[in-house]
Amino acid sequence: MPAIRPITELRNTSAISELCHRLNEPVFITKNGCEDLVIMSSEAYDRSLSAVNAAEICRELLFSMRELSESKGIDGMEVLEEMRKKYNYDV
Repeated sequence: MPAIRPITELRNTSAISELCHRLNEPVFITKNGCEDLVIMSSEAYDRSLSAVNAAEICRELLFSMRELSESKGIDGMEVLEEMRKKYNYDV
């Protein structure tokens, strides 16, 4: 269940910080009964960024796989070989 707190509780920064770290998930702050802010610990933020980055990578991989299956893409090994020839680079 998400943590929801009124904005007046932000006056007690130590308690809000401890809550964010203890829950390790976003805390929703309301103002006049409406959603206003979302705060979280830096650990929870890093974890959410990692999840977003992983989803973006998966999306890009799926897009690339679809392009290859539709013969729209270029095989990576072919690209490397062309670069080796163009720039006279041998690995």
